[in-house]
Amino acid sequence: MSENKLIPFDCRDGFIWLDGQFVDWKDAKIHVLTHGLHYGSCVYEGQRAYSGKVFKLREHTERLYRSAAIMDFKIPFSIAEIEAATKELLLKNGLVDGYVRPVVWRGPEQMSTSARNSKIHMAIACWHWGKYFDSSASKGIKLTIADWRRPPPSSSPFEAKSSGHYMIATLSKHQAENNGFHDALMLDWRGQVAEATSANIFFTQGNTLHTPIPDCFLNGITRQTIIALAQSKGYDVVERVILPEELDKFEECFLTGTAAEITPVRSINNYEFTPDKICQDMLLSYQSLTQNMENKND
Repeated sequence: MSENKLIPFDCRDGFIWLDGQFVDWKDAKIHVLTHGLHYGSCVYEGQRAYSGKVFKLREHTERLYRSAAIMDFKIPFSIAEIEAATKELLLKNGLVDGYVRPVVWRGPEQMSTSARNSKIHMAIACWHWGKYFDSSASKGIKLTIADWRRPPPSSSPFEAKSSGHYMIATLSKHQAENNGFHDALMLDWRGQVAEATSANIFFTQGNTLHTPIPDCFLNGITRQTIIALAQSKGYDVVERVILPEELDKFEECFLTGTAAEITPVRSINNYEFTPDKICQDMLLSYQSLTQNMENKND
C-alpha cells in the first residue's frame, strides 16, 4: 500500500507505551519545544514482530541502550521493563506481524544546545507494516547513487542509531523516488560503497558474499544475522572496501534491514544484477529463521 493511502500516524487507534504507561494512541503527544525535535537528541530502534514475538528483541534493546549512552542519555527504564512493555503492547494492540518502534528523546525542559537537565522520555509504538518496498519491487529494486555521502566517523557518532543520522537518508531517498528509483545507494566520504538509505548492502561473486566494512555506518542486526547465516551454509563472506567502479563485477545484490528484511536489487544506475540462487537462499533462510520459535524471545 502506498504511503498516501495510509492513515496518518497521529490519527490511528490503539495504544502506545509512553514513559511507563499505556496511553491511547491519539493521546501520545509531546510539546513543540521538545529538545529532541529541534536538536536531534533522539535515538530509536526498528524491530519486527513475527507471529506475535519480536525477532532478536534483546539485541535491539541492548543496541538502544548503547545508542543512548553514546548520545549521553540515561534511559529511565531497565532492559527487562522495556522488553516486558514491548510484549504487552503487542498484545494490547492485537498485533501479530508488524513493526515496533522504541524511541528515546530529550524533553522540553531546556531549549539550547546544552540540555543536560532535560528529562529523558521514552515511548514504544507498534503497527502493521508489510513489505518495505511496493509491489513493483517483487523482482528486485532499482537504486541510484545518492548525491549525499556518509560522513567520516570523526564527524558523527555513527554507531548510535540516532535520528539525526537519517536526515541525509530522507533527502537521498526522496531524490531517488523523484527520479523513478526505489532507493539510493550511499557512498561514504571517501567515495566507497557504504549502504542504502536505511539498509545494508551485499554483493555476490560466485559463492562469495561481499559487503562494505561498517566503519562509518550502522552495523545492522539483520546484516550480522545474514553474515552468520551465509557462513553456516558454507558461503564465504568478505567485508572489504568496495568501490563504485567494481559494481559491474558482481552477479547478485541485495539489501538487508529490519524493515527491508532481504530485498533483491536488480540495478544500481546502469549496473544490472540478476537475483538468483544466493538471493533466494538468503531470503528463504531469513524467513525460516524469523519464523523459528527457538530464535525468538519468550
